Amino acid sequence: MRAAEHIVIGAGISGLSMAHYAAARGIPTLVLEAEDRIGGCIQSLAFQEDFWVEGGAHTCFNSYGHLLELLQQLPSPPTRVPKLRRYYQRWQGGQRRSLLSALHPLELLLALPRLATVQKSGRTVADYYSRVLGRRNYQDLFRYAFRAVICQDADAFPAELLFRPKPKRKDFPRRFSFSGGLSRISQAIAAQPGIQVRTGQRVAAVHPQGEGFRIHLESGEALECRWLSLAVPPDIARQLLSESFEPLAQELAGMEMAAIDSLAFWVPAQALSLPPLAGLIAWEQDCYAIVSRDDLPHDRYRGFTLHFRADALSRDAQLATARAALGVQPEAIRDPVWIRNRLPALRVEQQAQVQRLTERLQGKPLAIVGNWFFGVSIEDCLMRSYEESLRLFGEVHAD
Repeated sequence: MRAAEHIVIGAGISGLSMAHYAAARGIPTLVLEAEDRIGGCIQSLAFQEDFWVEGGAHTCFNSYGHLLELLQQLPSPPTRVPKLRRYYQRWQGGQRRSLLSALHPLELLLALPRLATVQKSGRTVADYYSRVLGRRNYQDLFRYAFRAVICQDADAFPAELLFRPKPKRKDFPRRFSFSGGLSRISQAIAAQPGIQVRTGQRVAAVHPQGEGFRIHLESGEALECRWLSLAVPPDIARQLLSESFEPLAQELAGMEMAAIDSLAFWVPAQALSLPPLAGLIAWEQDCYAIVSRDDLPHDRYRGFTLHFRADALSRDAQLATARAALGVQPEAIRDPVWIRNRLPALRVEQQAQVQRLTERLQGKPLAIVGNWFFGVSIEDCLMRSYEESLRLFGEVHAD
């Protein structure tokens, strides 16, 4: 007996959006999540009754077309909160400085005409931006700014996947969040009719079953479905597919992921003399960025999230980094929370691999989605889910 027509493994934004697209077509969907919460890399930490700090993704933009359409389709969409425009500074050698102080203006002027002739396709971030911004500008400024965006070293990242132009919706704020944080997106999707979410469900294996699939959980339970969507990192997807879907599993070999450690906390506003800012881009080896919640100001609290190279610093060292960067006493840092996330470490050569994987999926009732196809943003995740939903379900409607 089928548990649902459609089963999704993974309750991050990729998996939840696949569930949404299925439910919108009248297809009952069950989402299985290994952790005890949903949202994946979207995690809003509620520190006070009206104050939260993001532990993963931080912002939505009015260029996130798929997300904006999805929000408008929800029966109970979360309340949008526009974000103020704040600016970043750089943090280097224990000092906070202007980003522009690391810029070489003459080199930039000489390099910018190459924007019209140098193509992004097939180039790494280091190669492309060294050409169009100048080598010293890339080495001294932009490589740090770019790695802060994707929370990993950006040199080998595909240039065409770092910033892709998207049309902007004028009826939405340019930058926004939601009352209660970005986790409200996940919660609103999961609360829809036709979607059931079960957390703490670890999948052991996936096997074909007639025209569909049989899902074996580590608990010993077995579930059947007609359609299956894998919304998990590539190494986990490969493990689940290796026994019965070896050709697909082979295409996932070598797909890299980058682990990051994040530290989130709040500070009493009166304990901090630092003026409001978007955050600090770190020039330090083991810290990528210090992101502020000052773009959603509060009269009593200020919040921060620091993103570190995984396993590079102890928790005490991370706290010391936070105190030094913000200029606060130890007792000012309240309710610290440590988070481990995994992000895709995309490479130029993997794009052909992704294309082969997508081609192998044609005609199969199986979707593979995630943030390792088009990029690391929320919108990148939804783009892949939307495309896979069209391939998987077409114009399927409820009976």
